[in-house]
Amino acid sequence: MSGAGADETFEKGAKRAERQERAVQSKVDAAEGRSFEGKGGKEEDEAPMQAGARAYPVPPFPKQHQVKPGDEAALDPAPMYDAPFYRGSGKLEGKAALITGGDSGIGRAVAVLFAREGCDVAIAYLTEDRDAQDTKAAVEAEGRRCLLVCGDVADADFARAAVDRTLRELGRLDVLVNNAAFQEHVEHFEQLTEAHFDRTLKTNLYGYFHMAKAAVPHMPPGGAIVMTGSVTGISGSKELLDYSMTKGGIHAFTRALAGHLIPKGIRVNAVAPGPVWTPLNPADKSDISQFGAKTPMKRPAQPEEIAPAYVFLASPQCSSYITGEILPIIGGY
Repeated sequence: MSGAGADETFEKGAKRAERQERAVQSKVDAAEGRSFEGKGGKEEDEAPMQAGARAYPVPPFPKQHQVKPGDEAALDPAPMYDAPFYRGSGKLEGKAALITGGDSGIGRAVAVLFAREGCDVAIAYLTEDRDAQDTKAAVEAEGRRCLLVCGDVADADFARAAVDRTLRELGRLDVLVNNAAFQEHVEHFEQLTEAHFDRTLKTNLYGYFHMAKAAVPHMPPGGAIVMTGSVTGISGSKELLDYSMTKGGIHAFTRALAGHLIPKGIRVNAVAPGPVWTPLNPADKSDISQFGAKTPMKRPAQPEEIAPAYVFLASPQCSSYITGEILPIIGGY
């Protein structure tokens, strides 16, 4: 399948996935009778930790809720992704990467730093056209090419088409970043419907599998796959039963695929973030005013604080002897 007809098919598939996500979200919203009143948070004597090149936002945040899949342009405060103090040094010079969920959040920050390191970038995203265009502009501002591909990563045909377009338009594929995710919490196990469970597994596990399977035959020795895991895949989360399961599965898939691809010279690793300020969160809970406040640092990470780990794991200059590892970035847990 190729050409304009294929693009329309994948866009329809993305819209269908968006409808499924919103249907899951609406049932949870209705069951909980959510409002924007919130429950507030406990005040702490110690200030949130600031150890970066610049200060980062801390709770409490404005109360806000978004429909899925979320809109970075509407998030307040805006996520910090541009890492102005990060200096590129050619760690990915001349390479090309495909990043799923690259339109916003961690994916956008990774795209920008990859470009700053000399890499052309293809972005696979669901339906967030405005966010995707903003990411494209940010990558191009770094002097690199950016390809946008709209579709549902749970669709194996779309995964193959995304890889094919990357190869055709960027000329190669050296790095795959599996990052797209679906998350919707439930307060009670009985609320976790089969449709909800299915959507989580299709995006978070099938999507990672389909993209890796499509990409691997085209990746050269020295290539790298970087997965986005989660602290929930390490410690679990009582309100994210299905999401925690998939993130633990991603960690296991990372270790298994790493061993499988050693003969091909392709490294496979995962980053396991704690709470990060992205559209994923207000598109889940309606009150995120205290998001990240329970970490030892008492604040969530900003995407630019996570993205350098992806550069490290993607770059053969930095991590040529590292494969099958899970790198937690979890704010001191």
